[in-house]
Amino acid sequence: MIAIEKVTKTYVSGDVEVKALRGVDLTIQNGEFLSIAGPSGSGKTTLLNIIGCIDTLDSGRILIDGKPVFNLDKDEKALFRRETLGFIFQSYNLIPVLTAYENVAFALNLLDLEDGEVRERTMAILSEVGLEGMENRRPNKLSGGQQQRVAIARALVKNPKIILADEPTANLDSHTGEEILTLMGEMNEKHGTTFIFSTHDKMVMEYAKRLVSLHDGLIQSDVTR
Repeated sequence: MIAIEKVTKTYVSGDVEVKALRGVDLTIQNGEFLSIAGPSGSGKTTLLNIIGCIDTLDSGRILIDGKPVFNLDKDEKALFRRETLGFIFQSYNLIPVLTAYENVAFALNLLDLEDGEVRERTMAILSEVGLEGMENRRPNKLSGGQQQRVAIARALVKNPKIILADEPTANLDSHTGEEILTLMGEMNEKHGTTFIFSTHDKMVMEYAKRLVSLHDGLIQSDVTR
């Protein structure tokens, strides 16, 4: 479970202050398929980055499975991200010189596993996301949807408790975006992984089982379908 309690975050640029989050309270249960939605500047990406220990908060606290993660040091955050979280980005963030297989296996190489287990897990998850037979293709030989499937496989291969997806359909056409959402929904059901999206895509909002809307750094609505 994720417990977000009175979280605030302000960015300062010169003489300008931007209050990205103004005291957010939110509880997310294990296995949820949740979208944090809102227009640009609403604070949704900031909240996602704070949950992912990529950004720091100014006040308040975040607990994940009862563990306070808001006050971890740099090395502790890196370990927590590696062991607990998976990330999916709108720009895919694949390593261009590596194949689909190598991009996914790279996530496991940080976990000190035997070569055989790395290969078995990598091939299994690539098959699950529909990329069997494409293991040796580099990103420039894959479509946008296929690259996002590699990114999903890379996030899932570690068996994380939580996957954070920042605008995962933003660079995809509507048909491919729907396919990707369906795939992530299937992964959520099969693995019980918690999925948290930040988005302003109406299709993602409609697909999510729970929709949390942010506006000016505050939760405006919270609807479970």
